[in-house]
Amino acid sequence: MKLDRYDRQILGILQAEGRISNQDLADRIGLSPSPCLRRVKALEESGLITGYRALVDAKALGLSLHALIYISMDQHTPERFKHFDAQIAGIPEVMECLLVTGQDADYQLKVVVRDMDAFQELLLNRITRIKGVTGVHSSFILRRIVDKTALPV
Repeated sequence: MKLDRYDRQILGILQAEGRISNQDLADRIGLSPSPCLRRVKALEESGLITGYRALVDAKALGLSLHALIYISMDQHTPERFKHFDAQIAGIPEVMECLLVTGQDADYQLKVVVRDMDAFQELLLNRITRIKGVTGVHSSFILRRIVDKTALPV
């Protein structure tokens, strides 16, 4: 899909204010409501807009420990990776799982838990028990410097 300036403005505004009304969105980008709504629908149907979500404060939920976990696997086979991917996807504390290169690890996980006891339970009783996991290295996030959800458009 080829994006023009209106589409880019729509994407930028919706990433920051997903609950904005169509009327307010149209006013902000200088279109009437009908063409604005058609553009939003086209962006959704094309797959560029994949959904709308509420951002929730983890600390307010009592989830104050954030960590990065680097995972090394014993075998680099499609079957081993597929098994790991399926297992890790079922762990709610895992916020992000990336298959990476250029590291001593195969995966990088971003996890959020209540405290160190919860982290220990997650790591020792769930993550390290996944077949194929041979190495684990953890880093704890002290402070977020940049924390964006919006992509540059």
